[in-house]
Amino acid sequence: MTVFTMPQVAEVRHRHVTARGVRFHIAEAGPADGAPIVLIHGFPQHWYAWRHVIPRLAEQHRVLALDVRGFGWSEATRHGYGIGNLADDVIAVLDELGIDRAAVVGHDWGGWIGFAAALRHPARISALVSVNMTHMWPEHRRVLPNLWRMWHTAFIEHPPLGRLVLRRTGFAGFLLRHWSGDPELWDREDLSVYTDLLRDPARARAAEQLNAAYVWRDIVAHPRGRYRKARLTVPTLIIGGERDVVIPPAVLEGGERHADDLRVVVVPGAGHLLPLERPEVVAEETMKFVG
Repeated sequence: MTVFTMPQVAEVRHRHVTARGVRFHIAEAGPADGAPIVLIHGFPQHWYAWRHVIPRLAEQHRVLALDVRGFGWSEATRHGYGIGNLADDVIAVLDELGIDRAAVVGHDWGGWIGFAAALRHPARISALVSVNMTHMWPEHRRVLPNLWRMWHTAFIEHPPLGRLVLRRTGFAGFLLRHWSGDPELWDREDLSVYTDLLRDPARARAAEQLNAAYVWRDIVAHPRGRYRKARLTVPTLIIGGERDVVIPPAVLEGGERHADDLRVVVVPGAGHLLPLERPEVVAEETMKFVG
């Protein structure tokens, strides 16, 4: 496996835990006795995408930014990239850390993992914040006109084409630039800190498998009503971007009837990378909601 240098952030500590036979990397900050918040990144990023959010939350909370299996500095396994399995990973990591309940904040795919974890393990999650990701009951009349926004998955969801595209082209970097609502974001941020890791065959394959698992399991299951009878009991906040080109505000509505407490906040002028574009808003809304 290719070795990549871990980026460093002041006051952030790093550790690895083994859960379910997989070695996971966690970036940790804040007081050890603070109420825990788990941050779950999206595609194709890792814990570093939260670095502007972490210090804000760490003023009061124990913050744990988890690298999903196959991403960042967590182990890239051959299998296990279905959303339900990734959600179970989160709970297994909490078990290893001795944490009974935690708030979960997920961005992009991390938000989808958070929803799955909240449905599968509601007693373990005190609150859920989903950033740039919709709920599991999107209305067909809102989704169908926006399906074209997922065009990029066609290039990365088919083995073995997807891993080759991610390893040998600049497609991942193009997506990150395309998704930002801030045209100057990547003049300030280091794009390569995310894209370089995809040169590793195991991580490119993991990213491919994540997208493939969604296509072949969740997309097929939605029209069949896979989550129709599920009830979301965990208090949940969705934070979207007004200019999100992947998950627009229109598809964020409609989940309230399936949840005990589901709220939606749309950030004006923002795109699909809110933890980098508007970290202060993400942190503020999370702190207000989590309490």
